[in-house]
Amino acid sequence: MVRNRARHDPRTEPAAEALRLVKVTKSYGAAENAVTALDGVTLGLARGTFTAVMGPSGSGKSTLLQCAAGLERPDAGIVRVDGTELTGAGETDLTKFRRGRVGFVFQQYNLLETLTVAQNTVLPLKLAGRRVDRRRATEILTAVGLGDRLGHRPDQLSGGQRQRVAIARALVAEPRVIFADEPTGALDTRSARDVLALLREAVRAHGRTVVMVTHDPVAASWADSVLFLADGRLAGRMDAPTADTVAERLAHLGDDAPVGV
Repeated sequence: MVRNRARHDPRTEPAAEALRLVKVTKSYGAAENAVTALDGVTLGLARGTFTAVMGPSGSGKSTLLQCAAGLERPDAGIVRVDGTELTGAGETDLTKFRRGRVGFVFQQYNLLETLTVAQNTVLPLKLAGRRVDRRRATEILTAVGLGDRLGHRPDQLSGGQRQRVAIARALVAEPRVIFADEPTGALDTRSARDVLALLREAVRAHGRTVVMVTHDPVAASWADSVLFLADGRLAGRMDAPTADTVAERLAHLGDDAPVGV
């Protein structure tokens, strides 16, 4: 069962936190061939913030996102999203939780090619058995610049437009936390800027919490703060990032001891 402990354990889960990981560990492979992707990661992220997660290839950033979102189970440690502990929950409970409280935006969009823009957007509501408010969905699609594309299918859209559909789909269920995995990785500069602006707007105007994995210092500069990973451990945090300061910090990852945030 998914457990809610936020009100009972303020020392480890402050009321203002959207995400809390405590000593989370994840490895792949067996015995001498095992690779440690996350090595005792502890962090907390406040509600209503935009956080970028960065690190070199193999640093564990995508695994961190997968475990935090309940898409993968850590080998050890505690994961809490919006005050709800995911650790030990059954797959049915996790699926229900994700559909109701979490939004996802991926690099490859994950749209169904046979569905229209409007149908792709409301699909999470249908899967969750929730009432579909088509007026609200149209409002969101209009807000992301797709009000005139409701009947189009994905193959009739540009990459940037497809990603905006993915963002609208993530927003329509009104999730508390949105996890974005390289959401601008396949986009041109202008489309990437538009997508990042939409994610930041979700935080500023609607109080969502966004956690974004990226390899791009420019994308990271849109966030409120950046968490750096190296060898599966936290290697620093930067508030009020700029593209230049992020690039400089990436060049020196590993110079400092791992930290908890």
